Amino acid sequence: MTFQSFRRAHPNVAIVGATGAVGVELIRCLEERNFPLSRLKLLASPRSAGKQMSFRGQPLTVDALDDASFDEVDLAFFSAGSGTSKAYAPKAVAAGAVVVDNSSAFRMDPACPLVVPEVNADSLAAHRGVVANPNCVAIIAAVPIAPLAQAFGLKRVQMATYQAASGAGAAAMEELRASTEAALRDASYEPRVLPHPYAFNLFSHNAEVDLETGYNGEEEKVIAECRRILDRPELPVGVTCIRVPVLRAHAIAMTLEFDRPVSPDEARAVLAKAPGVRIVDDRAANHFPMPSEAQGQGDVLVGRIRQDLSDPSGRSLALFVAGDQLLKGAALNAVQIAERLFAQATAAVA
Repeated sequence: MTFQSFRRAHPNVAIVGATGAVGVELIRCLEERNFPLSRLKLLASPRSAGKQMSFRGQPLTVDALDDASFDEVDLAFFSAGSGTSKAYAPKAVAAGAVVVDNSSAFRMDPACPLVVPEVNADSLAAHRGVVANPNCVAIIAAVPIAPLAQAFGLKRVQMATYQAASGAGAAAMEELRASTEAALRDASYEPRVLPHPYAFNLFSHNAEVDLETGYNGEEEKVIAECRRILDRPELPVGVTCIRVPVLRAHAIAMTLEFDRPVSPDEARAVLAKAPGVRIVDDRAANHFPMPSEAQGQGDVLVGRIRQDLSDPSGRSLALFVAGDQLLKGAALNAVQIAERLFAQATAAVA
């Protein structure tokens, strides 16, 4: 299947998981970016059926997801977990829709492109009905890494992440709010969503840990997906993923080793021209990327661009980046994928 098989010049669109944190942002992105759709269908679990949401000033009723949900749907965004995607994405494709899936269900499937549009949009041409939206950290990391890798060659990546509550969903965001309020009142709070107290605390990402390697599932995803997005299956990548008490923007400290010596000024010059990147690197004012400035907008903020003093060869640079997990790390990237697909389809029939 290709996007050219659309039945309408302006597609009918469905969002699966419309009431979740990413689903809400998908609706907002489609509206703010004026995506050229004919009709929007909102889908969720039966417990959310009947809920009223708004799109372009009009109320829309959420329907319960079922086998008939994708009749006359051309494009379906999935953001309801890998189990739902595995069960229903093939049904959506069989009904004639192209699926942009935000779960981990298809990310390592060689038949499904794993896409960050600023990095590897060309891979969309090979899709067979499903396009995978990458892990949020992999997206935010790949946007600045890719142009630097292209300019200087890339030998090794080392990262430590500072991941927001939004990555664990709306319930985790609410737990951060509630536990912080309780802590400020000096009251006790029993964690219900995450395994450790969240207010004024940080801890290893809550994904399951491989007892043999010591790496958790989030770290394994980031390594595998960065390699796939960058088309470097053997790229050495090390990562430590940490959950921090921030609502919705992830940050990453990264050290990149290149094929040749690279100065911070050379890196800044490349990043200044890179799509999806905004440099925030004011040493005099000690102003660098912060979650508070990354949230609510679509760029990946990049700063603290400096030589890695532990590498006397001059081939390594250290950087600090931040990006909105719900936007560029999820909903915005998915909508950008759909925009590229739509542009390809329009060009093909022109």
